[in-house]
Amino acid sequence: MIRRAWRSYRRLRLGTRLALGLGALSLVVFAVVGTALTAYMRDYLQHQLGYQMKVVQTVQSKDAAAHGTVTQKPYWGWFSAVYDVSGGSAVLRQPADIPHDTRPLTRFAEDMADSDTELLRTVELDGEGVYRLRGCEVEPGVVLVSAAPMKDIDDTIEQLVTVQVIAFGLALLGLVVAGRALLRRGLQPLSDMAHTAHGIASHDLTESASRLHVRADAPGGGPEVEELRTAFNTMLEHIDDSLAVRAEAEQRLRRFVADASHELRTPLMSVRGYADLFQYAPANAPGERDRHLARLRAEAARMGVLLDDLLLLARLDAAEVETPLRTEDADLVDLVAQAADAFRASHPGHPLRVAPGPAAVPLRLDPQRVRQVLDNLLTNAAVHTPAGTPVSVRVTVSPHTAQVHVVDEGRGIPPGDRERVFDRFYRVDKARSRDRGGSGLGLAVARSLVEAHGGTLGLGDDPARTVFIVTLPLRPAR
Repeated sequence: MIRRAWRSYRRLRLGTRLALGLGALSLVVFAVVGTALTAYMRDYLQHQLGYQMKVVQTVQSKDAAAHGTVTQKPYWGWFSAVYDVSGGSAVLRQPADIPHDTRPLTRFAEDMADSDTELLRTVELDGEGVYRLRGCEVEPGVVLVSAAPMKDIDDTIEQLVTVQVIAFGLALLGLVVAGRALLRRGLQPLSDMAHTAHGIASHDLTESASRLHVRADAPGGGPEVEELRTAFNTMLEHIDDSLAVRAEAEQRLRRFVADASHELRTPLMSVRGYADLFQYAPANAPGERDRHLARLRAEAARMGVLLDDLLLLARLDAAEVETPLRTEDADLVDLVAQAADAFRASHPGHPLRVAPGPAAVPLRLDPQRVRQVLDNLLTNAAVHTPAGTPVSVRVTVSPHTAQVHVVDEGRGIPPGDRERVFDRFYRVDKARSRDRGGSGLGLAVARSLVEAHGGTLGLGDDPARTVFIVTLPLRPAR
């Protein structure tokens, strides 16, 4: 039964549970206050009755001393008796106004014989009810015992308890009802947040473009609820950002797979087409066969370069498992000079200038991969600019980094393409052929290699020309 009631209580709403808890606490407080008030009132009334009996006995003692007994009865329902207590026993003097059951009065008189002070006692008289007894000495060996009914006090206490029960009951009911209303209003922001959470639960998060536009914006509830609302909205912002990142990653993955498939399909179709040519006799002539084989080797080499770049990017993405870098002590200035010499030899139509800089910048890096980054950037400058466009390279050193600036004086990168220029398979000029424009992996590979070294690769702020900035941490060679 108790367990069932506890389970039912736990299924109640928070506001109802708080209101019931407040009511239970108030009930305990009311019970303590009522008990203390009732006990205080009873003691007060008994004290007042004792004082009244003392005043009455002052008059009755004089009456008993003069006449031997009490001749005047002070109040209706009171009893007075005079006892001789010499010799250790109590003997009632007659006549006396006494109840039918005199045993409690006699025992009280006997106790008075052995006491030097006034006594008060509450007893039960058969047929009369509860009485308050008080005794005093009239003269040596003679005591006066007065009995006053407690019925008026008991009735007063009973009425007081009834009033308390009714008043406390109404107060408790009003407190629970008003408290429930106030709690419902105070907890309304929590209900709004729960409604928002249900709205999120009904939202289809499987779509790639899923966004959570709902927020818990209802004000009120106090500082604690405001903190919870802020944390709730922060969590929604984080989820929203995560969904946006996931959607962008999915779109990039789809675009990457489509572009990779398209890039691989072209050389594969070429290989297949040249292979089919060997089924015909004219294609097997010595001159034709050598030309077709050369084209086959060129397409296979192109496909191999593409696959090597894809494999390198995959290894860089999983650098925590397998790093493709083989670091050693190298001079960054020397690597830039080597890349410049190679560029002049392979692209004589683009004048290259190496700006003056530090004589040497020794670093701990992978020289082959850094050369690959520099070659990709220089080749990008040659491929995407017309012949005769000047290209320059400059090395600078700051307190914590070394930078390589690769600049071409071409038309620059349009603002709409600057955000995606480092994406894989992305080309600024969509009409450029693959033979001349490359596969669109060069800048992606270069950025991944620089990041693998702990550096960054970005674009400069000059919109009139293209400026690539390679930043490497200044970790001196050992």
